[in-house]
Amino acid sequence: MKHPSQVLHDAGRQPAVLPVCDHYAGSEKLMRKSLALQAQAGPVFDVTLDCEDGAAVGREAEHVQMAAGLAAGPENRHGRVGIRVHDVHHPAFVPDLEAALGIAGERLAFVMIPKVNSAADAASAADAVERIGAQAGLSRRVPVHVLIESHGGLREVFRIAAHPAIESLSFGLMDFVSAHHGAIPAHALTAAGQFEHPLVARAKLEISAACHAYGKVPSHNVVTELDDPAALAGAARRAYREFGYTRMWSIHPSQIDPIVAALSPAEADVRDAERILLAAAAADWGPIRDQDAAGGRLHDRASFRYYWNVLRRAHAAGVTLSPAAQAQFFS
Repeated sequence: MKHPSQVLHDAGRQPAVLPVCDHYAGSEKLMRKSLALQAQAGPVFDVTLDCEDGAAVGREAEHVQMAAGLAAGPENRHGRVGIRVHDVHHPAFVPDLEAALGIAGERLAFVMIPKVNSAADAASAADAVERIGAQAGLSRRVPVHVLIESHGGLREVFRIAAHPAIESLSFGLMDFVSAHHGAIPAHALTAAGQFEHPLVARAKLEISAACHAYGKVPSHNVVTELDDPAALAGAARRAYREFGYTRMWSIHPSQIDPIVAALSPAEADVRDAERILLAAAAADWGPIRDQDAAGGRLHDRASFRYYWNVLRRAHAAGVTLSPAAQAQFFS
């Protein structure tokens, strides 16, 4: 009996699936705290060790070596730790990569590249990750994540998403709004207001559409209202339901659980996916009639693909699956 990954997507074209929350930590204290939380909760969220904004000026080399040591060590229990380095035009970019990949390359889940202003920037960053990884003797290609936060990055976002080494694109709300030199009001930086301004909404949609066109993961920007969990949860739900984002940044431990709850597939959707896919597998992936649905709904490979992606996302989010689905699809 063939696995759905073999029959529902062309070879090498299965869309990327990542944990729904990407939690950022800048200082060594916060990095260790975040890794301890992840070790306890399981790989239901990623931790990104920030060597760009987290590094003090003049101490970049010391900071990235500390972060890479944490990523390479026992604190990285689940292998879901990434590192954000400086941008491709910064003097610390290559030294960051040399330290990160040389110390922790075999354990890194990804490298995040900020301030990607063009497809050429994205290609240059991906080439550098591959080249320096090879020089470090890595047995694998480390996935690349990029941050879209400028007019140039947005203009070429489909070309950026098409690059085979890139796994995820994130939206940088604050830098994007700042790039409009006051033409976008500060209200667009709030949890609710960011969805209302047409220029910001357009940017969100373009990034999401580009990701889905090439099987990459769109990652939503931060919410800065740290003491308003309802605002965070509302933004996460809108990002997922209205804008197609399947991942979101967290900048405080209190944001992790609401993001995971909002972006994980609903239990009813997971149960539907399990039932339909188990029946499809029993029918060798031919059309089936789902008797549990109103009217006995017909399903074929088009809807099987939808439900397979629901199930993959649920598994990545740590949702408990039925023993039959777990054994059939993820053992």
